[in-house]
Amino acid sequence: MASDTKHIIVGTAGHVDHGKTTLIEAMTGIATDRLKEEQDRGLTIDLGFASLKLPGGGTVGIVDVPGHERFLKNMLAGAGGVDIALLVVAADEGVMPQTREHVEILHLLESKQGLVALTKIDAVEEEWLEMVEDDLRDFLSGTFLNRAKIMRVSGTTGAGVGELIKEIDAMTQHAEQRPVQGPFRAPIDRVFTMTGFGTVITGTLISGTLKGGDPAHILPKGITTRIRGIQVHGKKQDEALAGNRVAVNMVGVEVSDIERGDVLLSPGYLQPSTALDVSVTMPAEAPGPLTTRSRIRLHLGTAEVIGRAIILGGHAIEPGARGFAQLRLETPVAAARGDRFVLRSYSPMMVLGGGSVLDPTADRHHTSDKNRIERLKRKLSGDPVDIIEDTLAVRETGLPAEEIARITELSVDEVKSALDQLIEEQRVIRSTNRFLHRVTSESAMARAVSIIKTYLASNPMKSDMPKEELRRSMGRAMDAKGFAALLGLMEKAGDVQAEDASITLPGHLPTLGDKERQLVESIESRYRESGVNPPLISDLEAEFGPIAKDVTAFLLKQGELVKVDIDLLFHKQAMTDAQSVLREYLAQHQQLTVAEFRDLIGSSRKYVVPMLEFFDRTKVTKRVGDQRMLA
Repeated sequence: MASDTKHIIVGTAGHVDHGKTTLIEAMTGIATDRLKEEQDRGLTIDLGFASLKLPGGGTVGIVDVPGHERFLKNMLAGAGGVDIALLVVAADEGVMPQTREHVEILHLLESKQGLVALTKIDAVEEEWLEMVEDDLRDFLSGTFLNRAKIMRVSGTTGAGVGELIKEIDAMTQHAEQRPVQGPFRAPIDRVFTMTGFGTVITGTLISGTLKGGDPAHILPKGITTRIRGIQVHGKKQDEALAGNRVAVNMVGVEVSDIERGDVLLSPGYLQPSTALDVSVTMPAEAPGPLTTRSRIRLHLGTAEVIGRAIILGGHAIEPGARGFAQLRLETPVAAARGDRFVLRSYSPMMVLGGGSVLDPTADRHHTSDKNRIERLKRKLSGDPVDIIEDTLAVRETGLPAEEIARITELSVDEVKSALDQLIEEQRVIRSTNRFLHRVTSESAMARAVSIIKTYLASNPMKSDMPKEELRRSMGRAMDAKGFAALLGLMEKAGDVQAEDASITLPGHLPTLGDKERQLVESIESRYRESGVNPPLISDLEAEFGPIAKDVTAFLLKQGELVKVDIDLLFHKQAMTDAQSVLREYLAQHQQLTVAEFRDLIGSSRKYVVPMLEFFDRTKVTKRVGDQRMLA
């Protein structure tokens, strides 16, 4: 996959004053310290953002995080959406406390890929530089960065910056692309007002595809909104894909309504919860055990929430160990199974550990519930049921069983057994030969209904929407077979009414304003008066404009016109009269030619031939050679 087709986020990490912000400005030309206090103090306090054009033609987003320990919560808010970690270490100081803390956080978040920028190389001698690099390599041994390249750079002189950019470009070739299918989700890291636009949020789109006009929810607030506009890397876009840094302008939302930590996502996807069942990993260097009822700070996505940890199956998780816990929170969060998190102690604020969400909407249960603990073990180890549920959760149109087996590398028998259980538990729905995740498909169906409503509101004379146009509007991941399965579910639920090539909402009727009503009357009158010599649709479009096609479609739906051939319509009265003349003639003469029928009704061959073929198709007549007889 070429670099310009991937959507990747690079995030910095490292000790305060090690040159992260200066390096980003040297790479991108963008100063990420936007706050006046940051500029005055020369200290990054909050998250900063930039975009970097790569030599290969692509563009990556860069998240700059603060290095000072006082602003660690801001660093945590930016670390969760990172695909490639850029650890920044100053050559004149080497490994420092926040270097260690940031690497530990990235480890707890299961960062997979990264590289190291050894900055300020212009401030030290070569001998010192080699010593710092050796020390750095020893420190990184045993971490996810143990084989990472160490790039010598200077943000001040620009030395090595070009080589660093080339290395990032090369790494994007191997970075895993986030899933663009399924519901969209973007943890919010900034909220502000733009003159002429209103409320804007920014965040990293961690899954799905976001399109202008899409309905959206903001959780845990429970706000319903619609996407008015999208920017990616400062440019207006019709859509954004998972892995993009996005700025999103929303309809009907005030800045005071939302805050960092909220999540913008597809309607129906995820539910707010104050109880999470989780797997917790405690680093060997943790300040102490995580004990039951410990007050903690949960860092999940861009949110920081206070709660208590209830240890499951014991009373504590010791440093260097892993265990299960239920996090009972003071305010709700919107999480998905598999989300990574970091735990800090309430006070003093030190990193305790981290882990992954196993049940994002857990009910309160006994700490020694063996059945629950066994289920959490299966979730953690990758039980086929949970693997399949996760696979379907990011695919709006589901998959056939054989495709599920191929993707998950499970046997067909394992897949079928797991699907039976998921269907019984109402977590998966079957439509035709496809299996769809219940929550994900419900979200897609709600989006489809919203798109149809918008289309019909924008086209008041239309009674339905072309199916293919709806499929295209649903996004590039909406394949035809999956779309058909989704429509089947929507019809079964009574959400829509479908015909061969079109779809509408139950009970929907076209609405006509005064202008449209006058056009309908004018065009209907033209057909009625023209009789068996009607105007062509192309002629009407030349006279009345493109809306003439909508008017004739409306009159067809109302039964006032009859479609005889492509671009050839007759008024229903003209067809009734012509059929009466035809039947009366054939009752007396048994057969007639095209020329005889032409003379009978006073028309021309270009109208009479399609009309007779229509009567053949509708079993009024049958053709025998060049003659017509009653069928």
